[in-house]
Amino acid sequence: MSFSWTRVGAILRKELRDYRRNRFVIGTMAAVPVLFITLPTIQLIAANATNKALTLRIGLSLLYMLVIPVTMPSVVCAYAVVGEREQGTLEPVLSTPIRREEFLIAKALAAFVPTLVIAYAVFGIFLAIAALFAHPVIVSAIFTGSHVLVQFLFTPLLAGWAIWVGIAVSTRSTDVRVAQQLSVLGSLPPLVIVALMSLNVVSESTALAVVLAAALLVFDLLAWRVVAGMFDRERLVTGRRR
Repeated sequence: MSFSWTRVGAILRKELRDYRRNRFVIGTMAAVPVLFITLPTIQLIAANATNKALTLRIGLSLLYMLVIPVTMPSVVCAYAVVGEREQGTLEPVLSTPIRREEFLIAKALAAFVPTLVIAYAVFGIFLAIAALFAHPVIVSAIFTGSHVLVQFLFTPLLAGWAIWVGIAVSTRSTDVRVAQQLSVLGSLPPLVIVALMSLNVVSESTALAVVLAAALLVFDLLAWRVVAGMFDRERLVTGRRR
């Protein structure tokens, strides 16, 4: 049976409908952006334009924006498989003629699309507030540096990493809470590297950014094959009955 985007779309629509009925998912998607935009916005507006640590302050404020595409999908995707198994809704889905690759792609897209929309929207709000209320020197430092490029480049790449780690953990876990904790921990390594660049601990360079982005892109493109290999229909279905 060949790969079908029609079947992917059917599962994707189901996932988005389930999200709207799931208070945990709605709460996560609402609370995480508010949490990670409030503090950096206050810090940036209150920053002293003559402070020698201005670049560090800007990097720290913008780093909060990159926590959104890491935290939000990792928590949601940790629920993707083990959560359905606990609720008893996984077996009916797996009994349909859908390939495991299609199932996983649909699960990934269901987390990726809302995450991207929310992350870019929050970043746009942050830039608008900064332009209106922050000191002109600070605004100039934000828009003339590489900060905006880093945000647009790494947001989808970090989200992809977090999504596949979360789904992989969810596929092997038997408890939702444990899956969420492991998923968040597993999604942190690339963010640590980006953080070191944002805070000037590691010398920021175009070459380093390109290498890191390329590595994340390769991971995101190949991870679904690896996760698909971990996806055992029989174990998932019979495991629920034990």
